[in-house]
Amino acid sequence: MGGFRVISSYSRPRVSNDNPFSEAQFKTMKYRPGYPKDGFTSIEEAREWVSTFVNWYNNEHYHSGIKFMTPNSRHNGETEKILENRIKVYEAARKLNPARFNKDIRNWTPPEMVALNPTDEFKDNLKII
Repeated sequence: MGGFRVISSYSRPRVSNDNPFSEAQFKTMKYRPGYPKDGFTSIEEAREWVSTFVNWYNNEHYHSGIKFMTPNSRHNGETEKILENRIKVYEAARKLNPARFNKDIRNWTPPEMVALNPTDEFKDNLKII
């Protein structure tokens, strides 16, 4: 797994590519069942709800932008092992039932970089997924 690049960003209103990870997290949060649309009754209730959400988001929710892995599995260096196993599972399924697959298996190559709305400057370097 290669290193990560960090690009400086200045938050601007309504610009979703300033921090794509935070923007994606906020969208997921707002559309999650049980999202408190009417707010919280106390700071303790807010902290409990956010703590539960963050745990789910980082440890249970599979993110399409990182090849259906959890952020913690990605951060913990489990990417290669997980994706290698997926390739084995797909290849085995393909051998057992070739009619089910009319083309190659899904591309399980991990993205090196991700973005919601890449600028023209970075489009050539990004793997848009």
